[in-house]
This record gives sequence, structure tokens and C-alpha cells, in this order.
Amino acid sequence: MTYSDRLKRHSGNEWRIEPFGRMRVPVVLYADEQTIRSMDDKVYEQAANVAKLPGIVRASFAMPDAHWGYGFPIGGVAAFDAESGGVISAGGVGFDISCGVRSLVTELSLDDISGRREKLADMLAREIPAGLGITGKIHLSMSEMDEVLAGGAQWAMEKGYGLQDDLRRTEEDGRMAGARPSFVSERAKRRQLKEVGTLGSGNHYLEVQKVVEVFDIEKARVFGLKRDAIVVSIHCGSRGLGHQIGTDFLPLMVRSAAIAGIELPEKELACAHIDSDIGRRYFGAMNAGINCALANRQVLTHLVRKVFGRIFPESNLRLLYDVSHNTCKVETHKVGGRDKRLYVHRKGATRAFGPGEVTVPEDLRKAGQPVLVGGTMGTASYILAGTAEGMSLAFGSCCHGAGRAMSRHKARKKWNGRGVVHRLASRNIIIRSRSMRGVAEEAPGAYKDVATVVEATEKAQLAVKVAKLEPVICVKG
Repeated sequence: MTYSDRLKRHSGNEWRIEPFGRMRVPVVLYADEQTIRSMDDKVYEQAANVAKLPGIVRASFAMPDAHWGYGFPIGGVAAFDAESGGVISAGGVGFDISCGVRSLVTELSLDDISGRREKLADMLAREIPAGLGITGKIHLSMSEMDEVLAGGAQWAMEKGYGLQDDLRRTEEDGRMAGARPSFVSERAKRRQLKEVGTLGSGNHYLEVQKVVEVFDIEKARVFGLKRDAIVVSIHCGSRGLGHQIGTDFLPLMVRSAAIAGIELPEKELACAHIDSDIGRRYFGAMNAGINCALANRQVLTHLVRKVFGRIFPESNLRLLYDVSHNTCKVETHKVGGRDKRLYVHRKGATRAFGPGEVTVPEDLRKAGQPVLVGGTMGTASYILAGTAEGMSLAFGSCCHGAGRAMSRHKARKKWNGRGVVHRLASRNIIIRSRSMRGVAEEAPGAYKDVATVVEATEKAQLAVKVAKLEPVICVKG
């Protein structure tokens, strides 16, 4: 019997695979029927393998944008209890530690920028370092790198890259506690010495967007969003440093699991008990990787503000929120009617805390945490808000984007980068990229329909729609 055969609809947009074999908990997937049926069976298998890991709590979850990944499915969420022998897994965080989205609201409308869009696109492409292996203008020493890994966005702000108010609107107030730079290898640090303040490649982007639809007027007011307003979104992570942390710890976790007697369904699920030496070391290094990503997005914010300030002095870019979607965080959630301290892995999934949660900035708390869901360079993105229901359903988690529907290799065979750029230009979307190969790999058709993903997310009560954004300018590596 295949995993697809075991998949049963539990409610409208909730599907389950009940435990069998070595599964300790069920798999719970959130999606509409068309999306769930189009998922590769490998997604079900990977989610079921996660359900076999020690100390997992409640379920192994998959969001509507879930697709096959490395060990954990991308779009996967799993929480582990240290008191029950729970584990921490590099595969459950991913190699791009703390990849996330940061959105800035402006006082500008589409009409305000219409006559200077080309100039804005050119200047952003020139001033924002983007591309594979690209370096930025900030060159750090090893001791300064340690300061970044300990300080995150707070380090960047103290160096003059941003505003004090930015920290309040950043997850963890801009600095992840528990970071241990000494647990990050020298090789990982050296990879990052010239990469702070760079966008990277792949699906990372900087996008100038317009608000085309508002779904919840009151939440939009709290978030500072209105129809036709210009928003700037930055999607990137910890660059080479985060990748190297994953590369360094994966083989260590494979050996640690074997010594601890943890039977791994596949090597990529390599993990260590949370309270083991390897578990503690990875957690400290990963938190340092989160700080690297927070600092990176903060510096990029500073560069974006400088560009807008030159062309539109009245732009006043204010940070709406910055949230990561490749992390493991210690959070308190209700389990069996009582509070439990859990290690919540979100890989390609966004924290989506509901109204009243104390970790949400006070001036946003009534509406719930902003959830920033990226689309593609030719489709919409969405701003959602977390819900109280989502807190109890999936540990306050929801989708992070559209989710790939096609491999990069297949996308390159199907689309030509220059052709994609020309087609988008005919729709008044300006693309600036150093790599036409990268544009082909990230063609809009290579992804799922983000509107369908968001609709399923809302119907599952994981988050609610606040606003829909469409791209005006997209800068990619």
C-alpha cells in the first residue's frame, strides 16, 4: 500500500495519514484536493519519516506549498519535546538557515513611481549585490564576524544600517538568543566575511510591489497597508554561512544518531537528541546562522532605503515585519491541555502567531502576526495574519510561498530566461538579473499557484488574508 493510498481526508482542507509501522504520530497535510493530489508521493513519505523521529509531538505537518526536500519536506513543521527524548535535525531546518522575508511599506503609490520605474530598477540592481557567490561592500574580520553572529540585526543597527524601530518589527527583536559563534566552523565564517548585505541567487529576490487588493480593512490599517500603495519585499537568508553550518553538522548528526540508537528512515533526517553535545552545538550554531540572516536583511534594508531616498525623498520606508521560514525555535505550546516547551522545526514554513500573542509587536498584536508569503516574479505575493486557531492546529505555522511544482532542471529545459523577461515586460513587470539561467529556473510556471496555496491556508484557519501584492520590479541574482 502506497502513502497515497493511506491518505484520507479529515476535513475540508485537512488530510491525514494515520500512524503505521514505526510512525509515532500521524501526518497532517493542509491543502485543497487538487493540490494534495498533485503532490509527489515523496512528500507523503518524507512527512511520514519525520513522524518516526523520537520525541515528536502531536503530528508531522505539511503546509499547502509542501514539496520534496532534503530529509524533511519543504513546507514541513514538526515539534519535539526534549523531556521525551526529542531530537533536533539539520534537515528539519534546511541549509539556508533563517531564509525569510522582510516587507517595507512606503508612502508612495504606483502613480508616484510610474515615470521613474526604469531608473529605480537600474539603481536597485546596481546597489543591491545579487547573484551566486556575489560579495558586498562590507568586508569583515573574523572577530567582527563573531559580532554579527551574536548580534544579528541589532549589530547592523548599531553600525548604522537601519533604524531602532526596525528591531521591534523583526522576529526575536532582531537578535536570536542562544547563538554560539564558537560552535560555527572557521570555514563557515570565512564564506560569509564578504557576503553580509548580499541577496544571493536561486529563489531569493528583492521586489517592488503594489497592493492590488485588501481583504481585511482593519488588519490592513494596523499593518499600514492600503490599495495601490508600494511595498518592498526582501527574500534571502544566511548565504554561504548557513549552508556550511548544515554541511558541517549533517555527518556529525548521522554518527550521533547511530551512537544514540536512533534509527533513521533516511540519512538526510540526521538528528541528535536535543540535550546531547551535538544537539546543543548545532542549536547554538543554528541560532548564530539566524543572526547572520537577520543582519543580512537589515543591511539590505539600509541599501534599499538609500536608493529610494535618492529618487523619492518622500518614500519613508517603514518595516512592516521580518519573519524567517527555515528555523528551529524553542516555543511554549499547549499539548494535552498543558504548556510544553517544544523545539519547533519549520522548514519552508512561516511562524504565524495569532492575535494577543506576546511575541507579536504590541502595535500589531490585535491583528496577529504579519505573515509574508512570497509568490514568483510573475505572480502575486500575499500578506496574511496569524490566527488563534492556527496556534492550536499547527503550532502557529503556515505556508511560506507558492512552493515549487517543477525542478530547476526541468524549468531550464522548458523556458528561456530572456523570453521570460520579455513576457513579464509586456505585463509591465521589470526584471533585473545577472543570470538568464536563474530567471529560467525561477519562471512563474515552475511554481504552484500561490493563490490556491493561500486560499487553502485560510480555509484551514492557519492564517487569514490581509492583502494581495503584485510585482512591479524584481531584482534577482
